[in-house]
Amino acid sequence: MKTYLFLGVLIHFFAHGYCESDLPAPSQVMLAVPVEYSVGFKGRAFLMEANQMLPSFKAALSVEAINGKYACSLSVFLGEVKVWDSGHFTRFYTSEKCLLQLTTDGDLLLKGANEQVGWRTATHGQGVERLQLSKTGNLILVDELNRLKWQSFNFPTDVMLWGQRLDLGTILTSFTTNSDSFYSFEIQPNKIAMYLNSGSWKHSYWEFKPSKNRNITFVQLGPKGLELFNHEHRKIAQIRSQRIEPLRFMSLGNGTGNLGLYYYSSEKGKFETSFQALNTTCDLPLACEPYGICTFSNSCSCIRFVKRTEEKMRTRCGEGYRRGFCGREAEMVELRDVRTVLRNDPKRVNVSREECSSLCMDDCKCVAALYSSGKDGEGVRECFLYGLVRGVRQVDRGSGFNYMVKVPKGSGGAHGRSNNVRKWVLVMVGVIDGLIILFVVGGIGYYVIRKRRKNLAVDNTS
Repeated sequence: MKTYLFLGVLIHFFAHGYCESDLPAPSQVMLAVPVEYSVGFKGRAFLMEANQMLPSFKAALSVEAINGKYACSLSVFLGEVKVWDSGHFTRFYTSEKCLLQLTTDGDLLLKGANEQVGWRTATHGQGVERLQLSKTGNLILVDELNRLKWQSFNFPTDVMLWGQRLDLGTILTSFTTNSDSFYSFEIQPNKIAMYLNSGSWKHSYWEFKPSKNRNITFVQLGPKGLELFNHEHRKIAQIRSQRIEPLRFMSLGNGTGNLGLYYYSSEKGKFETSFQALNTTCDLPLACEPYGICTFSNSCSCIRFVKRTEEKMRTRCGEGYRRGFCGREAEMVELRDVRTVLRNDPKRVNVSREECSSLCMDDCKCVAALYSSGKDGEGVRECFLYGLVRGVRQVDRGSGFNYMVKVPKGSGGAHGRSNNVRKWVLVMVGVIDGLIILFVVGGIGYYVIRKRRKNLAVDNTS
């Protein structure tokens, strides 16, 4: 990966002095965009730095190679970690040049070729005098009296910094790399929660609620944890850090969707997690590909259905499964001892498993259903419908969950009955777990035999 630092291209037009954490109006900074596309290219012009503790915050104008084009953005870094970016939601692709301009009338904007404007703060006519980077990593525009006119903290991305406050209704968003889905961290009146969003479907996979049904007004990241406050500014709950070092930021990972609290390890010279919301691979919403099952050994096994007229094995778990079918075209196949980590509000309560199955079959957008009857069938009977087959994991028997997948009529084998498919899936899961156990036990046995032979050889020599 190539990273180029362009420190000699800063062009400033101003009458008074320049400060390393201050960019006065009018000013402009330009990066040249390469003519030919280079995979992994990253160009940065660092504009200002906020010195507080190491590693420090830096603001930079960035050019990055993404999907065959070059994206131009204004970014804030904490060490090497990008904690804010103007192109987080909408990238500004450009050619020839990437220009940051703070105009005379106080508008901060990004321009490309032919004066194309790709991003702006829309603060013209508000008396903006300069752009500053605060000690907390907040990028701000202020007037002559240091009154705030715009701040990056009001436009959160996928990171929350120490000292930053997020009000009720705020959402952190993280986009997956190889999927059309995205993760969100949301502050709701009675809880904070993480969701997997895919099309019109929205499924939660983690949540944290204050005790006694107390309502949340805002959250703030303190040095010892994520703090939840009510309307009287009283702390009502906290997710504590598991380290004594002060926290620097909270992040919603775009690769896994996991939520982490991070501190800086001076010993290792990098940021480490002091808390993670999800602790095992199978807790992650996209641990396996579509139509995959995360097993007890934290490995993935495919849900493969054998058609009566075709028994070839597919190379990918979700290969060949079509969507948008329902009614008489469909049937539901039950997978025993399996559930999904994805949850939403139940479609129906106090229904039978057969009624839950019919609700999904009649809904052309539904591809799977989860029926919950509680452990040993003594809980509330709930039916959940899903628009994607993800987050599926193996569970212990008798957990009270029945996970059903919609397939085209005739795909379930045994004339639509689920028994053969259910056994096939369980056999595949068991075989994979069994092979792993066999390799581990075999490795230990081999080690013991080798060591015993070695000891015998030493005894014979002596």
